[in-house]
Amino acid sequence: MEDPNSLQHDKHSQAVVEKHQRLPPTPPVSDDNASTTSSQIEDVEIPLPPPTKIPSQVLDQDKKTPDAHVARDPRLIRLTGVHPFNVEAPLSALFNEGFLTSPELFYVRNHGAVPEVKEADIPDWEFSIEGLVERPLTITLRQLIAEYEQITCPITLVCAGNRRKEQNQVRKSKGFSWGAAGVSTALFTGVAMADLIRKARPRRKARYVCMEGADKLPNGFYGTSVKLNWVMDPNRGMMLAHKMNGEMLRPDHGKPLRAVIPGQIGGRSVKWLKKLIITAEPSDNWYHIYDNRVLPTMISPEESANDPKWWTDDRYAIYDLSTNSATAYPAHEEQLSLVGGPDHYVAKGYAYGGGGRRVTRVELSLDKGKSWRLARIEYPEDKYRDAEQYLFGGRLDMSWRESCFCWCFWSLDIPVSDLASSTDLLVRAMDESMNIQPRDMYWSVLGMMNNPWFRVTISREGDFLRFEHPTQPALLPGGWMERVKKAGGNLANGHWGERLGGEDGEETVPEISKEVPMKKEGLSRSITIDELRKHDNEKDPWFVVNNEVYSGTSFMKEHPGGAQSIISAAGLDTTDEFMAIHSETAKSMMPGYHIGTLDAAAQKTLSEPEMHSSTDSGEPEPVFLRSRAWKTAPLHSKQIISSDTRIFTFRLAHEGQTVGLPIGQHLMIRLRDPVSREAIIRSYTPISDPQKTGYLDVLVKVYFDTGAAKGGKMSQALDALPIGHGVDFKGPIGKFEYLGHGLCTISGTERKVRNFVMICAGSGVTPIFQVFRAIMKDKSDPTTCTVLNGNRLIEDILCKEDLDALAKGNEDRAKVLYTLTKASEEWQGLRGRIDGKLVKKHCPRDEDSLVLICGPEALEKAIHIALREQGWADDQLLFF
Repeated sequence: MEDPNSLQHDKHSQAVVEKHQRLPPTPPVSDDNASTTSSQIEDVEIPLPPPTKIPSQVLDQDKKTPDAHVARDPRLIRLTGVHPFNVEAPLSALFNEGFLTSPELFYVRNHGAVPEVKEADIPDWEFSIEGLVERPLTITLRQLIAEYEQITCPITLVCAGNRRKEQNQVRKSKGFSWGAAGVSTALFTGVAMADLIRKARPRRKARYVCMEGADKLPNGFYGTSVKLNWVMDPNRGMMLAHKMNGEMLRPDHGKPLRAVIPGQIGGRSVKWLKKLIITAEPSDNWYHIYDNRVLPTMISPEESANDPKWWTDDRYAIYDLSTNSATAYPAHEEQLSLVGGPDHYVAKGYAYGGGGRRVTRVELSLDKGKSWRLARIEYPEDKYRDAEQYLFGGRLDMSWRESCFCWCFWSLDIPVSDLASSTDLLVRAMDESMNIQPRDMYWSVLGMMNNPWFRVTISREGDFLRFEHPTQPALLPGGWMERVKKAGGNLANGHWGERLGGEDGEETVPEISKEVPMKKEGLSRSITIDELRKHDNEKDPWFVVNNEVYSGTSFMKEHPGGAQSIISAAGLDTTDEFMAIHSETAKSMMPGYHIGTLDAAAQKTLSEPEMHSSTDSGEPEPVFLRSRAWKTAPLHSKQIISSDTRIFTFRLAHEGQTVGLPIGQHLMIRLRDPVSREAIIRSYTPISDPQKTGYLDVLVKVYFDTGAAKGGKMSQALDALPIGHGVDFKGPIGKFEYLGHGLCTISGTERKVRNFVMICAGSGVTPIFQVFRAIMKDKSDPTTCTVLNGNRLIEDILCKEDLDALAKGNEDRAKVLYTLTKASEEWQGLRGRIDGKLVKKHCPRDEDSLVLICGPEALEKAIHIALREQGWADDQLLFF
């Protein structure tokens, strides 16, 4: 029944929350000497929710989906494209919030559209208790709150797919790629499920509680089941919740009512609850049978699809979570200075158990598991056991409960010298039943319950240590697993794709590469040259790779290089460009766009040499570049800027000819490998003014071969070119173009920008320089620019004199900052790498700003993560 003092209890809860919110929440730091008991309830310090801000705006990507009524936080990383909404927070942002997670960063697993529930309808939301019961019930949310005892409990929910991307790197599963942040914790307020089931009086043969939500999906409403005896066991803590961290559930988290099943996979905690059905058998819901299972590792995706028995065998259903852990710090791509820095580093992370079992130890190894160090563990959940009070309208009474349903935090102080002498940091956890994380993963069709040791690699780069996590979520690039796989390593060889080499380090164990099929199986359509040429336009572009024809129409908006890259290839053989530039992932997508094979006559026509003609009228062409044909220009001169940097000047067809490259776009350069004769194709942004006639200047950083690694094919080939040698050019390409006065286009869509943040390093300055120069040379352009240019040494700064000259006299519109990682004592500029702190200090987030980023892959990945954590939306970030 409703507590007559509930109003007073809520006021007390609010006062406690306000008291704690004066300080920013941080991951708890243990104090072995601190007392966790008190005779005064008010003196019991319990973790309370971090400050929260309810999103008020529907994001652009949601406006044309069934979820157009749901406002969301832009920091969340989308794992399944625009819709349905499946997301996790950046791992560092999640960990930094502390023990409790704000609703806006809490992970979301939706199978379809979010049911829209009007505020006025919430009190009358109904759910039923039916099936094998003596007394079927239909209860409204109003009755649930008024007639049943309310409880508040801290509970960690974890998606069964947490860390799945690691499995997908080894072998693609049927599931999408979760990182290590598919875990979140909140204070849930509601009613013990047992109180409701007891009132309905289950019959003698009742063994399961089936749950069904309001989310209508292709295979019916989402549903699953748990055992009835679990529900009735108070130590299992199963409940129906209507509040999360003291506020009404938000739409993505089950508004207005959900089941919360502690200690088990998140898929059992049904959202938008409508039915509790008491049965003698497990649920026959499609989603209970064909989701949330770990099939035997030898069962392939093909075999599981052809034989339903694997899915109907309840032995393979998963309920309790497996013991798991992950490292939050060192973060992915974090750098640790070995010069002038601290002597010790505190590694931190999380761990959790399943079924209410406590994590009893977390261990770290710096020698690949030969020896282990015991980490310190903080259990914030235990603090609630000493606080017998009302919180958010529910009774907080956990003193009697033995089970543990929340994540814990581990930490270990490590000498930096030990990190410097190691190549990786391994973490594993064990629970009170001695369930310990395995060394190697157990791959399965759905990629669920992945919990091998969490491995962070350590590489020494000059005076810094750089750390890499296994993966990054969704399609985000990065992680040592991706790097090892690209290098030909076999990630399933038992040594993380590497061979242990003792004192000499590690060597890659090569994996036999498999040709990626790019043709649609069973397709036998023959395409003539006339058919192909009917599709040499932007309306329905077809292109050819290895004599196979593909339609690019459906992928123009999503193409990373912009629609123009596809349009420029329409009607042409693009084999060289495609095979030289695209990844295995891109190639694996091609069967979906495959429409046929060129007939013999068409193949002969396309194989004829390209004609490099002038205009049809015979007049000299005013513009050099063509988007649909390669044009040749001879190397006129080569200027040596530094030991590894050159400016190559090419002579155009005549003195009055311009390049024809819009501001912010780039061109492709093609050379032939002198040995294999295979095409080498790379994209560059010239540094010459677009209005310059007769010549084209390209700044190139040459990556020479070293004893440890091969250098850059294109840069070395260019450096070896004799004066007068012809080079092929094609363009323009790129999704960004600056039109002037803050107006730009991105993938053909116009956008107004008040301020540009320009982040670059090394030769990545070239596209930045083009845009910056165009703005500064136009005195009437009010657009402001902040340039962050990172390099190693002062002599590595490219275009510095030009940048400084452009900024001079434009101090009200321009700020150019240089930072060096190996600066001399005389250097007056910034020091260190470009990171989130530097960007936050000099470039505060602004809704009218656009960030332009170009540099090494590691910089781009690290800045992407840092900016997302600072609240920048993906549509405010543009990577050249």
